[in-house]
Amino acid sequence: MISIDAATVLVQWAAGGWVFLWVTTRRREVGLGYGWIQRIVFLALALGSLVAALSTEIVWTRDLATLGFVLCGMFALVVSMVRKSAGVLGQKLRAERNTARVAAMTGIDRDEPRFEPCAPEFPPQLDLLAAALGMVAVLFASVFAGDPVALSVARGLVSALFMGVVTDAMLLGHWYLVQPGLRRDPMLELVRWTGIVWVPETVLLLWPVGMVSVLNGTIDDAYNGLLGWFWVACVLTTIALVGVTIAALRERAYSAVMAATGLMYLAILTAFGQDLVARILLSA
Repeated sequence: MISIDAATVLVQWAAGGWVFLWVTTRRREVGLGYGWIQRIVFLALALGSLVAALSTEIVWTRDLATLGFVLCGMFALVVSMVRKSAGVLGQKLRAERNTARVAAMTGIDRDEPRFEPCAPEFPPQLDLLAAALGMVAVLFASVFAGDPVALSVARGLVSALFMGVVTDAMLLGHWYLVQPGLRRDPMLELVRWTGIVWVPETVLLLWPVGMVSVLNGTIDDAYNGLLGWFWVACVLTTIALVGVTIAALRERAYSAVMAATGLMYLAILTAFGQDLVARILLSA
Protein backbone atom coordinates (compact mmCIF):
# COMPACT_ATOMS: atom_id res chain seq x y z
CA MET A 1 0.00 0.00 0.00
CA ILE A 2 2.74 2.46 1.00
CA SER A 3 6.48 2.12 0.62
CA ILE A 4 8.23 4.31 3.20
CA ASP A 5 11.92 5.12 3.05
CA ALA A 6 14.22 7.77 4.50
CA ALA A 7 14.99 9.44 1.16
CA THR A 8 11.31 10.09 0.46
CA VAL A 9 10.49 11.29 3.98
CA LEU A 10 13.44 13.71 4.02
CA VAL A 11 12.68 15.28 0.65
CA GLN A 12 9.02 15.63 1.65
CA TRP A 13 9.99 17.42 4.83
CA ALA A 14 12.42 19.73 3.00
CA ALA A 15 10.08 20.55 0.12
CA GLY A 16 7.05 21.21 2.32
CA GLY A 17 9.13 23.39 4.61
CA TRP A 18 10.37 25.40 1.63
CA VAL A 19 6.82 25.98 0.39
CA PHE A 20 5.88 27.66 3.65
CA LEU A 21 9.21 29.46 3.84
CA TRP A 22 8.06 31.19 0.65
CA VAL A 23 4.67 31.88 2.27
CA THR A 24 6.59 33.83 4.93
CA THR A 25 9.30 35.48 2.81
CA ARG A 26 6.76 36.80 0.31
CA ARG A 27 5.45 39.10 3.08
CA ARG A 28 8.78 41.01 3.20
CA GLU A 29 8.48 41.42 6.98
CA VAL A 30 10.66 38.75 8.57
CA GLY A 31 14.41 39.44 8.74
CA LEU A 32 16.80 37.80 6.31
CA GLY A 33 18.37 35.68 9.05
CA TYR A 34 15.19 33.66 9.39
CA GLY A 35 15.38 32.73 5.72
CA TRP A 36 19.04 31.75 6.07
CA ILE A 37 18.28 29.42 8.96
CA GLN A 38 15.35 27.83 7.15
CA ARG A 39 17.20 27.33 3.90
CA ILE A 40 20.19 25.75 5.63
CA VAL A 41 17.92 23.37 7.59
CA PHE A 42 15.94 22.28 4.56
CA LEU A 43 19.01 21.99 2.35
CA ALA A 44 20.50 19.67 4.97
CA LEU A 45 17.34 17.54 4.86
CA ALA A 46 17.34 17.43 1.05
CA LEU A 47 21.01 16.48 0.98
CA GLY A 48 20.22 13.81 3.55
CA SER A 49 17.62 12.48 1.13
CA LEU A 50 20.25 12.12 -1.59
CA VAL A 51 22.65 10.37 0.79
CA ALA A 52 19.87 8.01 1.93
CA ALA A 53 19.02 7.23 -1.70
CA LEU A 54 22.64 6.36 -2.47
CA SER A 55 22.78 4.01 0.51
CA THR A 56 19.48 2.24 -0.27
CA GLU A 57 17.81 2.45 -3.68
CA ILE A 58 18.14 5.22 -6.25
CA VAL A 59 14.90 6.43 -7.83
CA TRP A 60 16.27 8.48 -10.69
CA THR A 61 13.28 10.76 -11.24
CA ARG A 62 12.95 11.57 -7.53
CA ASP A 63 16.66 11.97 -6.91
CA LEU A 64 17.41 14.09 -9.98
CA ALA A 65 14.53 16.38 -9.05
CA THR A 66 15.89 16.51 -5.50
CA LEU A 67 19.31 17.48 -6.87
CA GLY A 68 17.68 20.30 -8.85
CA PHE A 69 15.86 21.37 -5.69
CA VAL A 70 19.16 21.46 -3.77
CA LEU A 71 20.94 23.50 -6.45
CA CYS A 72 18.09 26.00 -6.73
CA GLY A 73 17.88 26.26 -2.93
CA MET A 74 21.61 26.90 -2.67
CA PHE A 75 21.31 29.64 -5.30
CA ALA A 76 18.49 31.26 -3.32
CA LEU A 77 20.58 31.13 -0.14
CA VAL A 78 23.60 32.72 -1.85
CA VAL A 79 21.49 35.50 -3.40
CA SER A 80 19.90 36.23 -0.03
CA MET A 81 23.31 36.53 1.62
CA VAL A 82 24.78 38.65 -1.18
CA ARG A 83 21.84 41.07 -0.95
CA LYS A 84 21.77 41.29 2.85
CA SER A 85 22.64 45.01 2.78
CA ALA A 86 19.18 45.74 1.32
CA GLY A 87 17.31 44.15 4.25
CA VAL A 88 13.59 43.58 3.76
CA LEU A 89 11.04 46.28 3.12
CA GLY A 90 8.72 45.60 6.05
CA GLN A 91 11.56 45.45 8.56
CA LYS A 92 13.03 48.73 7.25
CA LEU A 93 9.72 50.56 7.39
CA ARG A 94 9.07 49.42 10.94
CA ALA A 95 12.55 50.47 12.03
CA GLU A 96 12.03 53.92 10.50
CA ARG A 97 8.66 54.34 12.21
CA ASN A 98 10.08 53.30 15.58
CA THR A 99 13.03 55.67 15.18
CA ALA A 100 10.73 58.56 14.33
CA ARG A 101 8.44 57.77 17.27
CA VAL A 102 11.27 57.63 19.80
CA ALA A 103 12.84 60.79 18.40
CA ALA A 104 9.52 62.64 18.67
CA MET A 105 9.01 61.52 22.29
CA THR A 106 12.54 61.92 23.64
CA GLY A 107 14.54 63.88 21.11
CA ILE A 108 16.94 60.92 20.89
CA ASP A 109 17.64 59.49 17.47
CA ARG A 110 18.07 55.74 18.03
CA ASP A 111 20.92 53.97 16.30
CA GLU A 112 18.93 51.64 14.06
CA PRO A 113 20.51 49.30 11.50
CA ARG A 114 21.10 51.16 8.29
CA PHE A 115 20.21 49.51 5.00
CA GLU A 116 21.27 50.55 1.54
CA PRO A 117 18.17 52.24 0.12
CA CYS A 118 18.94 51.49 -3.52
CA ALA A 119 20.26 47.96 -3.11
CA PRO A 120 18.08 45.23 -4.68
CA GLU A 121 16.24 43.02 -2.18
CA PHE A 122 16.12 39.24 -2.24
CA PRO A 123 13.34 38.14 -4.64
CA PRO A 124 10.96 35.66 -2.90
CA GLN A 125 10.28 34.10 -6.30
CA LEU A 126 13.53 32.17 -5.88
CA ASP A 127 12.08 30.44 -2.83
CA LEU A 128 8.94 29.65 -4.81
CA LEU A 129 11.01 28.10 -7.61
CA ALA A 130 12.99 25.95 -5.17
CA ALA A 131 9.78 24.86 -3.46
CA ALA A 132 8.24 23.92 -6.81
CA LEU A 133 11.24 21.75 -7.70
CA GLY A 134 11.06 20.14 -4.27
CA MET A 135 7.39 19.29 -4.74
CA VAL A 136 8.20 17.79 -8.15
CA ALA A 137 10.64 15.49 -6.36
CA VAL A 138 7.89 14.60 -3.88
CA LEU A 139 5.55 13.87 -6.80
CA PHE A 140 8.02 11.43 -8.36
CA ALA A 141 8.73 9.87 -4.97
CA SER A 142 5.00 9.38 -4.37
CA VAL A 143 4.48 7.67 -7.74
CA PHE A 144 7.17 5.22 -6.73
CA ALA A 145 5.99 4.86 -3.12
CA GLY A 146 2.56 3.28 -3.29
CA ASP A 147 -0.54 1.99 -4.99
CA PRO A 148 -3.05 3.16 -6.15
CA VAL A 149 -0.90 5.91 -7.64
CA ALA A 150 -3.47 8.72 -7.31
CA LEU A 151 -3.90 8.09 -3.60
CA SER A 152 -0.15 7.74 -3.10
CA VAL A 153 0.51 11.05 -4.87
CA ALA A 154 -2.18 12.87 -2.91
CA ARG A 155 -0.85 11.48 0.38
CA GLY A 156 2.74 12.31 -0.54
CA LEU A 157 2.10 15.93 -1.50
CA VAL A 158 -0.16 16.66 1.46
CA SER A 159 2.22 14.92 3.84
CA ALA A 160 5.05 17.16 2.62
CA LEU A 161 3.00 20.28 3.25
CA PHE A 162 1.87 19.03 6.67
CA MET A 163 5.36 18.24 7.95
CA GLY A 164 6.74 21.46 6.44
CA VAL A 165 4.22 23.92 7.80
CA VAL A 166 4.32 22.68 11.39
CA THR A 167 8.13 22.85 11.33
CA ASP A 168 8.14 26.36 9.90
CA ALA A 169 5.63 27.59 12.45
CA MET A 170 7.77 26.35 15.34
CA LEU A 171 11.00 27.82 13.91
CA LEU A 172 9.34 31.16 13.17
CA GLY A 173 8.23 31.38 16.80
CA HIS A 174 11.88 31.35 17.85
CA TRP A 175 12.68 34.15 15.43
CA TYR A 176 10.57 36.56 17.49
CA LEU A 177 13.40 36.51 20.06
CA VAL A 178 15.65 38.02 17.40
CA GLN A 179 13.06 40.37 15.89
CA PRO A 180 10.74 41.21 18.81
CA GLY A 181 8.88 43.99 17.00
CA LEU A 182 7.66 41.60 14.32
CA ARG A 183 3.89 41.42 13.94
CA ARG A 184 2.23 38.14 14.83
CA ASP A 185 0.54 37.83 11.45
CA PRO A 186 3.30 35.70 9.81
CA MET A 187 3.22 33.11 12.60
CA LEU A 188 -0.55 33.18 12.84
CA GLU A 189 -0.72 32.50 9.10
CA LEU A 190 1.45 29.40 9.42
CA VAL A 191 -0.50 28.07 12.40
CA ARG A 192 -3.76 28.51 10.50
CA TRP A 193 -2.27 26.71 7.50
CA THR A 194 -1.34 23.86 9.82
CA GLY A 195 -5.01 23.52 10.75
CA ILE A 196 -6.08 23.73 7.10
CA VAL A 197 -3.62 21.06 5.88
CA TRP A 198 -4.55 18.84 8.86
CA VAL A 199 -7.94 18.20 7.20
CA PRO A 200 -6.77 16.55 3.93
CA GLU A 201 -3.89 14.88 5.80
CA THR A 202 -6.37 13.13 8.10
CA VAL A 203 -8.88 12.31 5.39
CA LEU A 204 -6.27 10.83 3.03
CA LEU A 205 -4.75 8.65 5.75
CA LEU A 206 -8.21 7.33 6.63
CA TRP A 207 -9.11 6.72 2.97
CA PRO A 208 -9.20 2.96 2.15
CA VAL A 209 -6.91 1.22 2.35
CA GLY A 210 -6.00 3.40 5.30
CA MET A 211 -6.10 3.83 9.03
CA VAL A 212 -9.74 2.73 9.18
CA SER A 213 -8.44 -0.75 8.38
CA VAL A 214 -6.01 -0.53 11.28
CA LEU A 215 -8.68 0.70 13.70
CA ASN A 216 -11.17 -2.06 12.78
CA GLY A 217 -8.49 -4.75 12.97
CA THR A 218 -8.29 -5.60 9.26
CA ILE A 219 -4.64 -4.56 9.37
CA ASP A 220 -2.81 -5.91 12.40
CA ASP A 221 -0.57 -3.32 14.07
CA ALA A 222 1.12 -6.10 16.11
CA TYR A 223 0.19 -4.33 19.36
CA ASN A 224 -3.47 -5.38 19.73
CA GLY A 225 -4.68 -2.11 18.18
CA LEU A 226 -2.64 0.16 20.48
CA LEU A 227 -0.79 1.93 17.68
CA GLY A 228 -4.05 2.65 15.87
CA TRP A 229 -5.43 4.43 18.91
CA PHE A 230 -2.10 6.16 19.45
CA TRP A 231 -2.55 7.55 15.93
CA VAL A 232 -6.04 8.77 16.81
CA ALA A 233 -4.60 10.51 19.87
CA CYS A 234 -1.98 12.23 17.70
CA VAL A 235 -4.62 13.37 15.22
CA LEU A 236 -6.86 14.91 17.88
CA THR A 237 -4.01 16.41 19.87
CA THR A 238 -2.51 18.09 16.80
CA ILE A 239 -5.67 19.98 15.92
CA ALA A 240 -6.27 20.82 19.58
CA LEU A 241 -2.78 22.31 19.81
CA VAL A 242 -3.42 24.35 16.67
CA GLY A 243 -6.56 25.80 18.24
CA VAL A 244 -4.83 26.60 21.54
CA THR A 245 -1.90 28.20 19.70
CA ILE A 246 -4.21 30.49 17.73
CA ALA A 247 -5.89 31.49 20.98
CA ALA A 248 -2.50 32.19 22.58
CA LEU A 249 -1.45 34.43 19.69
CA ARG A 250 -4.53 36.58 20.27
CA GLU A 251 -3.26 37.55 23.71
CA ARG A 252 -1.50 40.91 23.89
CA ALA A 253 1.36 39.90 26.17
CA TYR A 254 4.64 39.20 24.38
CA SER A 255 4.98 36.00 26.39
CA ALA A 256 2.05 34.65 24.38
CA VAL A 257 4.36 34.28 21.38
CA MET A 258 6.76 32.15 23.40
CA ALA A 259 3.84 30.10 24.70
CA ALA A 260 2.67 29.59 21.12
CA THR A 261 6.16 28.47 20.14
CA GLY A 262 6.17 25.88 22.93
CA LEU A 263 2.79 24.61 21.82
CA MET A 264 4.07 24.21 18.27
CA TYR A 265 6.97 22.16 19.66
CA LEU A 266 4.36 19.73 20.94
CA ALA A 267 2.45 19.96 17.67
CA ILE A 268 5.54 18.81 15.75
CA LEU A 269 5.66 15.65 17.85
CA THR A 270 1.98 14.87 17.42
CA ALA A 271 1.88 15.88 13.73
CA PHE A 272 4.83 13.65 12.88
CA GLY A 273 3.18 10.89 14.90
CA GLN A 274 0.00 11.40 12.89
CA ASP A 275 1.86 11.15 9.60
CA LEU A 276 4.67 8.66 10.15
CA VAL A 277 2.86 6.19 12.41
CA ALA A 278 0.13 5.86 9.78
CA ARG A 279 2.60 5.38 6.94
CA ILE A 280 4.60 2.80 8.88
CA LEU A 281 1.46 0.80 9.72
CA LEU A 282 0.18 0.99 6.16
CA SER A 283 3.52 -0.12 4.77
CA ALA A 284 3.43 -3.37 6.77
